[in-house]
Amino acid sequence: MQAVAYNEGMRVSKSIAFLLMMPVIAQSAHAPARVATRGSLEDQVEVALRGFHAKVNLFAKNMDTGRTFGYRPDARVRTASTIKLPLLAAAFQAISEGKASWDDRVILKDEDKVSGAGILPEFSTGDSITLRGLSHLMIVLSDNTATNLLLDHFPGDYVNDWAEHFGLPNTKFLRKIGGASPSKAALDPQFAPYGLGVSTPREMVALMEGFERGTVVSPEASREVINIMKRQQDRNGIPRKLPGLEIANKTGALDHLRSDVGIVYSKKGRIIMAITCDDIPQVDWSSDNPGYVKIARLAEILVKGLSHFPE
Repeated sequence: MQAVAYNEGMRVSKSIAFLLMMPVIAQSAHAPARVATRGSLEDQVEVALRGFHAKVNLFAKNMDTGRTFGYRPDARVRTASTIKLPLLAAAFQAISEGKASWDDRVILKDEDKVSGAGILPEFSTGDSITLRGLSHLMIVLSDNTATNLLLDHFPGDYVNDWAEHFGLPNTKFLRKIGGASPSKAALDPQFAPYGLGVSTPREMVALMEGFERGTVVSPEASREVINIMKRQQDRNGIPRKLPGLEIANKTGALDHLRSDVGIVYSKKGRIIMAITCDDIPQVDWSSDNPGYVKIARLAEILVKGLSHFPE
């Protein structure tokens, strides 16, 4: 099934004969915006994006039917913390190769602590934590200090080599949180606008599909990643309007960006999606950030629209 490309313009031009036969429908062309619960998936997304003053990129796939939907799905986007998913995958690869052990311990130092999400800045200098513990904190609480400590063991260049080998050429971890230790990709001018990391919605969906199918490193590693993501604490995006559904996801946030990548386990298929809202005009760190609200609405539309089996 081919991906559905979203078209912002009018897609259907009715014939004169049809208009003559159906005058009521002809009049409806001048009616107010359509109700979002009716019409095609493209129509519903169009309605949802009207008046939203930010840049949206998304890709979604029903793993069980093969149906897809994309809106600028191959454009590079700033990842914010969703880039922590390829780092976790690369860490599992390194562990499988014997380069480290999940039981290896890291001693926390004051200079390791970075601001933003996470709990490790509240720990005392000299406290120790295993690599496994760091990996869980990086996803469940999006802990920035844990992320940087993992990058000390699995550097950005190693992450990017893994992503390239897996088939994610646009997915790059560019630098530590705070700007230190830039990877080789960070020195390439084309990646200058992306900050911490870069990817595309289609590639992030491909990564999530790999986790769900058990093809990232090993079935056991993939399953553990999914289980960690199911415990992720930020429920403001994809899960917001989907009560009662099991969801594995990872969010990302910057002053003017909100993103979410995840799998929704619906009754009519596993719906994978990656949604980024960037250039959000206002800075709002509340749970009602317009980006979060829009991601939640789009997720609701995508789950309903892609859960129907093809005719």
